[in-house]
Amino acid sequence: MQLSMDVIDGKDFRRMIAGAYGAFMREHEYINSLNVFPVPDGDTGTNMLLTLGAVAKAVTEAPDGGIGSLARRGADSAIMGARGNSGVILSQLLRGIARGLAGKDTATAAEVGKAFQYGILYAYRAVARPVEGTILTVAKGIAKGTRRAVRDYAAFADILSEAIRAGNEELNRTPELLPALKAAGVVDAGGQGLIVFLSGCLEGLEGRFIGPEADFGRTLTVPGMVAEITIAHPYCTEFIVKRFAASLAEVKRQLEPMGDSMVLATGDGILKVHIHTAHPGAILESAIAWGTLHSIKIDNMADQHRQTMELRPENKTRSGLAVISVVAGEGLTAIMRELGAEIIISGGQTMNPPVEEFVSAVHNGTAERYIILPNNKNIVLAAAQVKKLLGDKVAIVPTTNVPQGLAAVLAFDSSGSLDENLAKMTAAQAGVKAASLTTAVRDSQVNGQTVPAGAYIGVVDGRVVVWSFSLATCLEQLVKQLAGEGASLVSLYYGAELSEEEAKGLAAGLTAQFAGVAVEVYAGGQPYYPLLISVE
Repeated sequence: MQLSMDVIDGKDFRRMIAGAYGAFMREHEYINSLNVFPVPDGDTGTNMLLTLGAVAKAVTEAPDGGIGSLARRGADSAIMGARGNSGVILSQLLRGIARGLAGKDTATAAEVGKAFQYGILYAYRAVARPVEGTILTVAKGIAKGTRRAVRDYAAFADILSEAIRAGNEELNRTPELLPALKAAGVVDAGGQGLIVFLSGCLEGLEGRFIGPEADFGRTLTVPGMVAEITIAHPYCTEFIVKRFAASLAEVKRQLEPMGDSMVLATGDGILKVHIHTAHPGAILESAIAWGTLHSIKIDNMADQHRQTMELRPENKTRSGLAVISVVAGEGLTAIMRELGAEIIISGGQTMNPPVEEFVSAVHNGTAERYIILPNNKNIVLAAAQVKKLLGDKVAIVPTTNVPQGLAAVLAFDSSGSLDENLAKMTAAQAGVKAASLTTAVRDSQVNGQTVPAGAYIGVVDGRVVVWSFSLATCLEQLVKQLAGEGASLVSLYYGAELSEEEAKGLAAGLTAQFAGVAVEVYAGGQPYYPLLISVE
């Protein structure tokens, strides 16, 4: 169906987001399958789905509003719900769209088209080192297509169609730009995700809802992650004050001691309040004096969100500097705590925590400032987004694996200054030789060889360097490549699928193979990765 639509309103925007979420529910597993790297972290589609799910929930539950206010609400939700690098990039796309629609009740097709161009620009800026052949190549193609259609005064459905066509052209070029994609015979997963987003927006705009019914409770995370939550202000309280007769400054003065995450939005005789608090009744009692109360909504966030954050139970008085570390597995959690991390957020491969979890950790922790250790390359962008939101309250040591994180936290000194700690922790993690051992989840090409699905693979710096159908053989070859001359210690952190006996047997094999090298074994408990290895 072709629309001759010149003006887009909030209802149209709501339909577009619903359509995009439905498209991701339908396509996310296919997007996951495009990840060329054979390790079990092919979660681009899942991360984008979960990020967009936060947006769709917020926009669907929002009171009727103009396109600008809905876009802003969606963008805010995307930033807090962003998971993994692909989710952060998608959140920035939505942030740019919201900027382009700011203050608008309705928008012309050209204005919405330009807002989408803003979105692509923001998404591109989110990546520090853009690489051609990735999601960013597709984003540039989409921007060009959108610009052409806007220039031709097309209806917005036609603008989206042209953006999709131009994006697909660039998507089909990605295997020529990245050899890994060409070898695997696939296109870029993130780029495919952008096409799915735009196609879903078009489906929603035209009323063509295809796919499963929306399920905002969908988590798609790994079972066994910690579900317990500790929040100082657990009640998300929202309401509208009509016939608003108080001053905004007075409202802020009254509310600030009563909670956090406060948002106040004023209109013509109306005030919208959002605040996290421990005492919603006291807030409503105060608000009665400001006008008449409407659309009161109180949610217990402990019931609403499946948190993976664990807080140390000691001293709750805020002071000094502390560490937030991301790891998966009971053993690694215990080790990180023993070495001095105050807050552990459960996550890693296939389990990328949303930005909101880091923000909640900082708000509800015991320290004035925090150093974040992502310990995974797919969490570094999310940590950077936390830094943008919280400013000087956080700093990042961009660790990309667990051994780096362990070295960094070992160098942490709570009595030192932030700058001193950043220097020491960065230097400590930079000197770590680390590797991981897992099972290939798909056939892949590595250095001209076919690595079959089900084989054990050794990964160093994001590259598969060895493989074997024997776990012991793969480990020995991996340590041989990693150790080099002068190695004196190998540390093995064994995962959930290995027993202590099996791990000690593998360690004994290494001891016999490498004379003069000590081998230590630790229970990590991490999923998917039988072994994480560091060499000193």
